[in-house]
Amino acid sequence: MKMDLRNNQITLGELWDNSRARSVFQRRIPMLSKHPVKGAARTVTLEQLSALLSSWIPESMVQGVVGELKKL
Repeated sequence: MKMDLRNNQITLGELWDNSRARSVFQRRIPMLSKHPVKGAARTVTLEQLSALLSSWIPESMVQGVVGELKKL
């Protein structure tokens, strides 16, 4: 069964509460899982995160994470 990302409106809190999704972030964007505002970011949507990260890391990396999450 594939993870429903709800058109990228799923929150980071929901993703981090899923061990498989959390492992994707830890493996692909390790600095995000260690960031001090991680707790405050629980209400950020995947869409919002993608927009924010696209100015810091390559778009291909962001899309790789989203693609892998869709396969979970």
